[in-house]
Amino acid sequence: MELFVLWDIDHTLIENAGVSKEIYAAAFRGLSGREPTEPARTEGRTDRLIMRDMFVREELPVPDWHLIEAALVQAGEARLEELRRRGTALPGVHDALKATSAQTGWVSSVLTGNISANARVKLAAFGLDSLLDLPVGAYGADAELRPHLVAVARERAQRLHGVAADIPTVLVGDTPRDVEAALTTGSGVLAVASGIHTQEELTAAGAVEVLPDLSDTKRVLGILESFAGH
Repeated sequence: MELFVLWDIDHTLIENAGVSKEIYAAAFRGLSGREPTEPARTEGRTDRLIMRDMFVREELPVPDWHLIEAALVQAGEARLEELRRRGTALPGVHDALKATSAQTGWVSSVLTGNISANARVKLAAFGLDSLLDLPVGAYGADAELRPHLVAVARERAQRLHGVAADIPTVLVGDTPRDVEAALTTGSGVLAVASGIHTQEELTAAGAVEVLPDLSDTKRVLGILESFAGH
């Protein structure tokens, strides 16, 4: 059975301990020459929208995207060791990713609002990057809205691995935006309440399968297998 599994990163695979918001603040400071008056609003959005929102709220012109992306790359690279020191991989993540990557016919990657460079920083900080097929993932520079990232990842999987266009796809994430992205693209979803949203909130958003975290590898794999059979 074939399956395309796309994992969110922040608060699904790792706890960044506030380093993410420091990256956005540093990128903003590098581009504007001053501190933002309030932290970035993330909430499962893409880096394109997060950074645009920061400049709009500060009543400043929004820089061209290539400048924003370069500032984010620099800020992310500078905080690798800080992330490693303060953050952590969440419970069960290493085992869940390892088990998923070992399944015949499955492709396991990421769907994240982070730009690709910072996604790699966050995963490499905790030794998770080698457990994922990152070239077929979809990232925050690829589209503004999270649901649009699903098509990007599917196209890459078709092009790089020759998977079928209609391969069953499942998103694993911790926010209602992850759930929305799955439901609006005909994907399955496994929601995890390892971020700020409760199991009840994720169920209300439309997720049928909701776990407190990814610590039960057998349960995670069983739920993923159920989507492969759809």
